[in-house]
Amino acid sequence: MSKQTNTKPEELLLYAVTDRHWLNGATLISQVEAALKGGATFIQLREKNLDDEAFYKEALEIQKLCRNYKVPFVINDNVELAKKIGADGVHVGQSDMEALDVRKVLGDDKIIGVSAQTVEQAELAEKHGADYLGVGAVFPTGSKDDATEVSFETLKEICEHVHIPVIAIGGITRDNVVKLNQSGICGIAVISAIFGQTDIEAATADLKNQTKKMLGE
Repeated sequence: MSKQTNTKPEELLLYAVTDRHWLNGATLISQVEAALKGGATFIQLREKNLDDEAFYKEALEIQKLCRNYKVPFVINDNVELAKKIGADGVHVGQSDMEALDVRKVLGDDKIIGVSAQTVEQAELAEKHGADYLGVGAVFPTGSKDDATEVSFETLKEICEHVHIPVIAIGGITRDNVVKLNQSGICGIAVISAIFGQTDIEAATADLKNQTKKMLGE
């Protein structure tokens, strides 16, 4: 059973999270476009160190690009910026603004994603209006220093206890994504498996195929 949310499970199939750590002289917008060309179905702009003005300009640019590709665009943590530019929504962690409060700021029609590591966190996020959950880290990851590992059993349990879409995140690659088969997720979120690759477009297309196989599509 699923309930009506502001995002569809198929939009969450291959969710790309930006990280300028992998730029190596390229621009973030060129990397995001390569991911979109390769078939990324959802983009989250994640910036930890940009000043407000640069973040605002970058968010507008990437939002425009995502609209051209008809792919949902959300911003990590920064609820005010998401509201200011009219982004499709935000993704918040357990230490960020609570989903209930985010909904009050953004309104009923925006996408709210919440990170969860336990069934209790997942159920509370759903109760408070989350549209989808990002659960992880399902594998060891170098992208987030504070990532807590979540077992396959916990991932599956979360999927069984909520009625909103669940995506797995953390250390996922083209080679280990198959291990998430029959967990109940509708897709995966990745950083380095896309943006850390030499050919981002090809890596995205390949990962999308592997994810579809894992889901039995």
